[in-house]
Amino acid sequence: MRAAWCLLLVAVSTGIACGEDKQELVVFAAASLTDSFKNIGKQFEEQNKNVTVTFNFGASNQLRLQIEQGAAADVFASANMKEMDTAVKSGLVEKDKAQVFARNRLVVIVPKQNPGKIESLKDLSRPAIKLVLAHENVPVGKYSLEMFAKASGLAAYGANFKEKALANVVSHEESVKAVVSKVQLANADAGIAYISDVTEKSSKEVSAIDVPDDVNLIATYPIAPIVKSKHPEFAVKFVAFVLSEAGQRSLTDQRFLPALEKKP
Repeated sequence: MRAAWCLLLVAVSTGIACGEDKQELVVFAAASLTDSFKNIGKQFEEQNKNVTVTFNFGASNQLRLQIEQGAAADVFASANMKEMDTAVKSGLVEKDKAQVFARNRLVVIVPKQNPGKIESLKDLSRPAIKLVLAHENVPVGKYSLEMFAKASGLAAYGANFKEKALANVVSHEESVKAVVSKVQLANADAGIAYISDVTEKSSKEVSAIDVPDDVNLIATYPIAPIVKSKHPEFAVKFVAFVLSEAGQRSLTDQRFLPALEKKP
């Protein structure tokens, strides 16, 4: 009888029923969300004592492909709408369940010593500059190419700006984190990343150079529960938490832009 009371007390204090194992919620999320989502995951676990959040971070296109090929996932958070739209077409998520939860903007990143003497986006077209980009199939890589194309349409950059900048590319990386790593190690004079990637830790080794609004690209991040989630109730709750005030604060603390642009 005493043992039964002890089990009851444990269940009441932890919010976990006797004999119930913790549920593992698997979240596939874009690499640029690593720091903010780890923080969000801890907060979510504190509110849901019977849940453990496991993350798989990577390039959005690779994550979507992994889910298509049968990888177990409960939530998908992409760094662009393209991969989420493809996930909808593939039946991985329901269209009306996908919601935009954050936005991001591009910056030029350089090593702290700035060996290439990069001062602006224009400098990326100078001869002999070593530039590293994400692969064009990765959201930030696609955004980078679109940004170069926009710049080439402006007289201030020159019609061949994109061609000259791409001629300086020394490697194409599989994720934005890999781009940041290359610049941190000074294996490149510059790279293109998101402003959210210039974290407190990375800013000790890299500096961010702002990209003007007239050529910048704003990345849109959608999130949705997976149709075949093993824990659909918690998947929906996690998405709701990301969209909550606490979740949004964790994102803006990492320099993400709010999900919706504030009207003046």
